[in-house]
Amino acid sequence: MEQENAYYIRKMKDQDIPQVLEIDLDAFPTQWPHPTSSSFHHELRNKLAHYIVCYRDNPDGRFITPPGGSFLTRAAGYVRYLFSHDRFFGPASSTDKYRLAGMAGIWMMVDEAHIVTIGTRKTERNRGLGEWLLISIIDMAVRLGARIVTLEVRISNTPAQQLYAKYGFTIAGTRRKYYSDNGEDAYIMSTGDIGSQDYQAKFQQMKAEHHQRWAHCCEIN
Repeated sequence: MEQENAYYIRKMKDQDIPQVLEIDLDAFPTQWPHPTSSSFHHELRNKLAHYIVCYRDNPDGRFITPPGGSFLTRAAGYVRYLFSHDRFFGPASSTDKYRLAGMAGIWMMVDEAHIVTIGTRKTERNRGLGEWLLISIIDMAVRLGARIVTLEVRISNTPAQQLYAKYGFTIAGTRRKYYSDNGEDAYIMSTGDIGSQDYQAKFQQMKAEHHQRWAHCCEIN
């Protein structure tokens, strides 16, 4: 049942890419290189890649990028558009029926689902959306036949590590100088068997608790 001011999750579409690029720049401002319109178009056609977006309805049918961020951040986004947009896919536009709040993606490699990105707009944080995207990614991994879920996370990003630990991720190793922007190391984190009875019992309980706390989050469309 739809709720007023509710958020939903669905598979990413080509027309989402302009907003997804904005989310990526907002969520990971120091990351380099950033993905491009062309790279996301290719990802959506990659059979190993699976992406979702979190959105909410925009009643007036328009999406306007909210003001905010430094001048340099906005300028960097504009420059990135000028030099990386693939004109073969048509002009990028932020006009859409939906306002995207976040996005996430995995690569499926045999029985392993590797999380390649999870991000939300700064203006949409503290609403449980990042955790809901993680829940949805794990659900999707189970449906795709994954046995484990893995990811990399900055060693300085303690809040993210705590969220992942809540959902059964443990540190399995370290990738030295993984992040090109500052040379920071990354922890490799991995779950146990996400299809096991023990994991699913805990996971379904946490999923129910999340939905109870954040009533604006609805099922995947």
